[in-house]
Amino acid sequence: MSDLMHTPNAEAVPDAADGALPTHSAAERESARKRLEARQGLSADAVSYVVVNAFLLGVWAITGSGYFWPAWIMAAWGVGLALHAWDVFYRKPITDAAIDKELRRHDG
Repeated sequence: MSDLMHTPNAEAVPDAADGALPTHSAAERESARKRLEARQGLSADAVSYVVVNAFLLGVWAITGSGYFWPAWIMAAWGVGLALHAWDVFYRKPITDAAIDKELRRHDG
């Protein structure tokens, strides 16, 4: 119902469930924005992977379907895409607690 416009420094976003306005710090909003951008980037990379490799499969099929050379490109690019997916979905952000722990480990 509420029409809040997107503003970079907004501190509150309406909650559709109960109408309350939860507050989020600027750091939380920035972190969420970065996660969303990372997911969008992964989606774009996945689409590129499918389109380019479909084209390469077409070239391979048209040129005689001999040695399956597209597999090298698909495998190498697939490893990069899998690492990107791991970075987006499984890698945890570095927290202040982790930094403090590392500093204590280094000092001791």
